Amino acid sequence: MGGLICTVCNQTYSLNDPRWRCECGAVLDIEFTPVFDLDRIRTRRPDMWRYREAIPIGDDAAIISFEEGFTPLTEIRFNDTPVLIKQDHLFPSASYKDRGASVLISKVKELGIKSVVEDSSGNAGCAIAAYCARAGVQCEIFVPQDTSPAKLAQIRLYNASLQMIPGSREDTAAAVLAHAEKGYYASHSWNPFFFQGTKTFAFEVCEQLGWKCPDTLILPAGNGTLVLGAFIGFTELTDAGIIDAIPKIIAVQSKNCAPLYTAFHIGLSDVPPVEKAETLAEGIAIADPIRGEQILHAVRYSGGDFIAVSDEEVKASLIELGSRGFCIEPTAAATTAGIENYLENARYGEVIVSVFTGHGLKSIEKTWKIRQ
Repeated sequence: MGGLICTVCNQTYSLNDPRWRCECGAVLDIEFTPVFDLDRIRTRRPDMWRYREAIPIGDDAAIISFEEGFTPLTEIRFNDTPVLIKQDHLFPSASYKDRGASVLISKVKELGIKSVVEDSSGNAGCAIAAYCARAGVQCEIFVPQDTSPAKLAQIRLYNASLQMIPGSREDTAAAVLAHAEKGYYASHSWNPFFFQGTKTFAFEVCEQLGWKCPDTLILPAGNGTLVLGAFIGFTELTDAGIIDAIPKIIAVQSKNCAPLYTAFHIGLSDVPPVEKAETLAEGIAIADPIRGEQILHAVRYSGGDFIAVSDEEVKASLIELGSRGFCIEPTAAATTAGIENYLENARYGEVIVSVFTGHGLKSIEKTWKIRQ
C-alpha cells in the first residue's frame, strides 16, 4: 500500500506507524500509488471519497466523513476575464481544510489513536476539531491569542480543548511541539496524511473540467497545504496518464508576511524566516513554513510564480466580491486579490482555476470593521 518516507534521510516507515515526523526530525512524505478507475468514480456519491482508491486509508470502516467535497466550480469574472472558482468555503467547517482533516482523522481512527494535538491560526483547528468530534477522538487545539473570536467559538463548539498562546503564530507552533512529543500531532503542515486530503482538490478540478487540466492555478500559500496538495494531486493524475502535464501554480502571499515570495524571487531553495507585520490575511501569515523548500520546488517545477498582495488590495477584493454576493474571509480575499494581480499579464484564453478558501462568517468582526 506504500509507506512513509523521510524527506531528508530517506528512512522509510510503515503507513501504520503512528509517527508524524522522522526520527531525524525532518518531515515525512507518503509513497503511494493511487488508482483512478474513471468508470467506477462516475457511479459514486459526489464527495471527495469518490476517489477512494487514490487515498491511502486501509480500512473503509475508519473513514470519517461529512460527505464533504465536490464543491462547485463557478465561473466568476475579474476585470471581464473568466476565472473558475472552487467554492471550498462551503465545506462543513467552512474551509477547504476539511479535505485534509477528513483523511488525517480517518488515519487517526484507523490507528486507534484516542487523542491528538494541533496548532492553527483558526481554520485548520476548526477542521481538525470537527472531524475529531465526529470520530470520538479527544482534541486539543493551540491557537494564537489574537485568533478570530468566531473561529475560537467554532473550535469550542466542537468540544475541543482550546489553548490560547500569547505572541506570534510561531510561538503557538513552538508551544504545541512539547505536547506533540508525548502524543500524536494532527498537524496540517507536519503530518503527511493531511496533504493526502487536500490533493483531492486537484482530482475534483480535473473531473469537473472533463478530466482535463487547467492552464493555471492561483492558490494561497502560508504553510502550503493547498499548493502542495494540488501539486501532489495533479502529479498523480499525470503519472496515471489521465492528463499530460500539471498546471502552472501561482502562489499568493501577503506583503506583510512573504517569506516564500522573497525566497522565490531571489533564487533561494530554502526559506529563511522573516519578521512579519500584522495582516488581514492571518491564515497565510506564516513566517517560517515547515515545508518551505517543497513549496518552492512545486511552484518552480510547475513553471509558476509567487505574488504578494497588500492589505489594501485584500480589502478592495473582499468588498468587491461581497458586493457580488460572495461572503469570504479576508484570507480568501488575499487569493482573489492575487487573481486580479495575475490577470494584468495573463494570456488570452487561459483556463484559470482558483479557490474561495474560507467563509466570511469565520472572520465577521474583521469584515464588519472593513465595511464601517
